[in-house]
Amino acid sequence: MQEIEVKILEIDREVIQKKLTEFGARLVFDGLMHAIYYDSADRSLKKHGDTLRLRREGSESVLAFKRHISDDRAKVREEKEVGVSDFDAMASVLTGLGFSAWLEMRKHRTSYLLDGLHFELDKYHGAYDYIPEFLEIEGSDIATIHHYAGLLGYSKEDCRPWDAVQLAAYYAGAGSPPA
Repeated sequence: MQEIEVKILEIDREVIQKKLTEFGARLVFDGLMHAIYYDSADRSLKKHGDTLRLRREGSESVLAFKRHISDDRAKVREEKEVGVSDFDAMASVLTGLGFSAWLEMRKHRTSYLLDGLHFELDKYHGAYDYIPEFLEIEGSDIATIHHYAGLLGYSKEDCRPWDAVQLAAYYAGAGSPPA
């Protein structure tokens, strides 16, 4: 499946949730997430812009591989996901296969679904709590994503094609992330 998404920075949660509810969006998740990102010893995944991530979403765990496609107007990845029954066991399997964790993030996510789009309100905790709350919009095409961003009061220029690392770098004072 192709994942197309943007991030909108420094949102007002209450305003966004009110608008999404008025539009008829359905709340599909509200809880904690814990993500661990892995790479091989030679860092080949990171070098190619690919991602191997193990994530716990509430009581569910998911292993994802994301192949980098583009970071032009949106973050575009070819994404493969599989549910796993045991987060800790899967982490041990990945380590046993020679992968090592290079990034670990925790956040609170509130997810809405509307017209096939996912609206994720995210606030990081722990080491990344300096990042202000943001909105991620994921859909099947950039025009629809921009349309809904507009309905929420944001412009195309407000839509950033960043991943979590670029977002963290931006707020850590490194300026705009690399293109």
